Amino acid sequence: MDHNHHHQQWRMMRFSFKNATIALTVINLLIFLFLLQGFFTSSSLSSSSSSRRIVSAQLRYIKEAEEIRLAMQPLELIKRVREIEQEGTGGQETEQQKDVKQNTAVDLFKRLKDFRALNDASSLKALEEWRKRKMERARQRDLEKTGGVSLSKTS
Repeated sequence: MDHNHHHQQWRMMRFSFKNATIALTVINLLIFLFLLQGFFTSSSLSSSSSSRRIVSAQLRYIKEAEEIRLAMQPLELIKRVREIEQEGTGGQETEQQKDVKQNTAVDLFKRLKDFRALNDASSLKALEEWRKRKMERARQRDLEKTGGVSLSKTS
C-alpha cells in the first residue's frame, strides 16, 4: 500500500507541478503584457511630449534669432541714406538726364540720316555699275551676233 500511496501522491504532485507550471506561465505572460503595455504607453507619451517640447524650443529659438536679425539691421541708417539720395537727385539731375536723353536722341537721328544717305549713295553707285555691266554684256552679244553673221556671209 505504501507503494500505491506514493504512486498516488506522485500523480497528484505531477498534476500539481503541471498546474503550477501552467499557472506560473499564465502569470508571467500577464505580467509581461502589462509591462509591455506600460512601456509603450509611457514611451509614446514621453516621446510626444518631448517632441512637443523640442518643437516649441526650436520655434522659440527661431523667433529669437529672427528678432535679433531684425534688431541688427540699421533701419534708421537705411532710411537716412535713401533720403540723402532723393535730396541729391532732386530737380537738377532730372533736367540733366533729360538733356542727355535729348542729345542722345538727336545724335542717333543724325547718325540714322547719315547712314541712310550713305546707304542710298552706295545703292545708287552699285545700281549704276550693274547697268554698265549689263549694257556691256548686251553690246558683246550684239557684236558676237553681228560679227558671226558677217563672217559667215564673207566667207
